[in-house]
Amino acid sequence: MAQGTLEVLLVGARGLENTDYLSNMDPYALLQCRSHEQKSSVASGKGCEPEWNETFVFTVSDGAAELFIKLLDSDGGTDDDFVGEATIPLEAVYTEGNIPPTVYNVVKDEEYRGEIKVGLTFTPEDQGF
Repeated sequence: MAQGTLEVLLVGARGLENTDYLSNMDPYALLQCRSHEQKSSVASGKGCEPEWNETFVFTVSDGAAELFIKLLDSDGGTDDDFVGEATIPLEAVYTEGNIPPTVYNVVKDEEYRGEIKVGLTFTPEDQGF
């Protein structure tokens, strides 16, 4: 069972569906690994091609199998619009230790809605025998 630190590099996304009809949307990402959730900054006015280049760190203690990334459009005053989501399997990063930035499909209602680029690094916890 994997235990240690998962570092997620959220590079950016492209080809997203614009949920704001009058202006460019202001996308952000919610990253979830088991019950831990973190939020990226809002890429104000970046529309369908946001770039974040932000790093998030999760402590993995129970061998989480997947990382979920939800993309939303920040709407001042109203509920944020759901743009799409990506599910990233973590088995490979546990084995390899490092997955360079890779493109994953963003889906909404089981339909392709663009892509997101994410890099992963896993540092195992020292078992200290």
